[in-house]
Formats: sequence, structure tokens, C-alpha cells
Amino acid sequence: MYKYLKIVDIRGREVLDSRGNPTVEAQVTVKADGKAGELFTAIADVPSGASTGKFEAMELRDGDKRYNGAGVSQAVENINKEIYPALEGMNGLNQRKIDSKMIAIDGTENKKKLGANAILAVSMANMKACAKALKLPEYQYIGGICGEKMPIPMMNILNGGAHASNNIDVQEFMILPVGAQSVKEGIRWCAEVYTCLKKLLKKDNLSVAVGDEGGFAPNLSGEEEALDLIMAAIIDAGYRPGKDFMISLDVAASEWKGDRKGHYRMPKKNVEMDTDQLISLWEDIVTNYPIFSIEDPLDEEDWEGWKKITAALGDKIRLVGDDLFVTNVVRLKKGIDEKCANAILIKPNQIGSVMETIEAVRMAQSQGYVAIMSHRSGETEDTTIADLAVALNTGYIKTGAPCRGERTAKYNQLVRIEEMLTIK
Repeated sequence: MYKYLKIVDIRGREVLDSRGNPTVEAQVTVKADGKAGELFTAIADVPSGASTGKFEAMELRDGDKRYNGAGVSQAVENINKEIYPALEGMNGLNQRKIDSKMIAIDGTENKKKLGANAILAVSMANMKACAKALKLPEYQYIGGICGEKMPIPMMNILNGGAHASNNIDVQEFMILPVGAQSVKEGIRWCAEVYTCLKKLLKKDNLSVAVGDEGGFAPNLSGEEEALDLIMAAIIDAGYRPGKDFMISLDVAASEWKGDRKGHYRMPKKNVEMDTDQLISLWEDIVTNYPIFSIEDPLDEEDWEGWKKITAALGDKIRLVGDDLFVTNVVRLKKGIDEKCANAILIKPNQIGSVMETIEAVRMAQSQGYVAIMSHRSGETEDTTIADLAVALNTGYIKTGAPCRGERTAKYNQLVRIEEMLTIK
């Protein structure tokens, strides 16, 4: 067992994500102690969101002509010229010290100097290189003997909002195979429902083109029709809504923010509401459908509204703070103190390092909040979040539809992990 894994090389590069936009990849090489001095190298890619919270750590973009301003060459240069010299020679096994060093070098509240995308890429790649050196799967390296709970997939099978060019304002409609006895079985169930939904859409001459996260993106009369189609698909696949499957929504209501406090406007339907009317809408949907959770049902700054909806629905469903909390322990602490929400979405790139991600999960779980591991709409083939979900026993994971390679990569990794955990 190695006690010191010396960081001997770090390289950043610009690669593409699932939307054809550039993103940051880091490659970290560590050298084992002892005479052999064996080298271990790992890479990590950072995803990017389309619907982002204003309080997220900063994703550094170039803003020039390349890639229409979306290039990440500056973030890559920061890895090569600032992060690498600072971390060279350090012990990669000390993940907290590595992450803290990068955060200190950046020195800003939201990582705007180096870029959260640069810091996270190195943080994840270092973790992966050390796991490889110790010949441990990543989930075991992170979670030790305690990381063993397989998460229930929250599969996005119908897209709207900023993730699709259709007329639906709610961003994601997800299914949860709560009755499945394993991840492998749950993935199969979801894929079967997904196929049945596709048949229903084709039958009604509706589009089966998919959005950023692999869910179908038809034009529909409204959110209720979307939910009714999902209910029908569950039944057609031979399952029972409310027993075998629950449904979750990601509203992304910060995208609906109006021109004054407590004012909302559905951008596609051009329907206006205040906070109380929006809460009433969600209460009706919870009454009429088997809802497990609603993510970001209100704006990221509507704290009073969050208190109201938590008091009204917090004992019935999970109210998930994504833009509200942005994987940030300071904002999560405020939510806990003010009794806002009862669950948090965990997105490593919202906060920018592995250790800060772990801290957010630990705080949530210690206060009875559910932590849900999540992808982003602009993804890569990197499967780190699958390992993190198991290592941190989140119990749930969002990573899109059973469609598109960057989504299925995570599901396939969960199947592999489940096999490892069940080997006698």
C-alpha cells in the first residue's frame, strides 16, 4: 500500500462535450514511492449546464471568437501554468490538501480566477489517478467500506425548458423505478417505459427527437399532457404508477423569474403567476400524480416562497434545491436554518472540487436532507458521478435518459459497480 503518490505531471486540454461545446479535460500522473516508482495516469472531463444557477462557481470561458466565445483555452492554460507548478511534488493521496491548495491559489469566492472547470478537472483526475494506483475502483477509494448503497435512477424521459426547443416550460420529467430490486433491473424497467413512450408519441404523430439529456421533446398542450403520457407509458410497459414507478419534475423555476420579487412567467407559454399561484399549481400536480420530488419549483432567491412550499408539501414529497443551493454548504446551511426544501441536488461542477462536493453531501445527510447526485445537460463520457453516488450513499442519481452515450455511460458504470458489490 502506497503512502505517498507524488504528483509528477498535470496537463489540461480542451475537448468537446455532448452539445458540441468545448470543455476542460485534465490529465494527472502520480508516481508511487519506493524503488520501482511506477507511474499512474488518469483523466477527468468536466460537464457544463445550460440552465445554471447565478450562485454557481464560475465556469471560465474565453469570450473570444473561438467556439463563439465558449472556448476554455484560458482554463486549460491555468491548469498547465498555475495549477501544475503549485501541485507538483505534492502527495495526491491528500485530496483535501490538493483541493484546498487550488482554492487558495484562486483566492476568489466563486473560483473566477482559475475557473471552477479547471479546478474540478484536476481534482477529479487526481482522485482517479490515486484510485488506479491503489488498484481500487473509484467508488471504493472515495467511500471505503461505507460506500455501498446503489442509487435509484431518476431517468429524464421527457424534456422541456432550456433543454429542448419545444413548447414545454418544465425542464425535466423523470421516472424512478422505486419497485426495482437492483440498479440493473431499474435501468431495464426505465428503458422499457422509454420505449413505450416513444411508441405513444409516434402513434399521436408527435416528435420523438430528443433534447440535451436524451428525453423526448415533443410539443404538447401542457405539463399535464406530458404527465399523462408518462403514466400511460408506465402502464403500457406493464408497471404500476405509484407502486413500481414514481415521477419527478425539474421545473428550473429560476428560468421563469419575472421582473419583480415573487413574480413568475412561463417563457414558452407566456403565462404569468405569483409565488402563491405557482405553489398552488404544484399542490394540484402532487394531488393528481404519483410525484416523488419537484426540483427548483421556485426561484433561487425566493426564500419566503421556499418556506411556504416546504411547509405545504415537505411532508409529502422531496423538494429539491438545485439553483437554490448550488452544492454550496453556505447556501445549504441557510436553507436548513430557514426550513427551505428537504433535498439538495449535488453537481460537482457547481462548486468546483471533489472535497467540497463531499462536504455538501455530508452536511445534507446529517440534517436529514436527501442528496441526489446529478449530471449536467452538457455532459461527457466521464463516469465519476456514478462512483460518487455509490461512494457517498446518495440513494438517487440523475443522469438523463437511457439514450445518448454520455448518459448511458453512467448507467453502465452503475451496473458494473453493482456487480462488484454483489460478488460473493
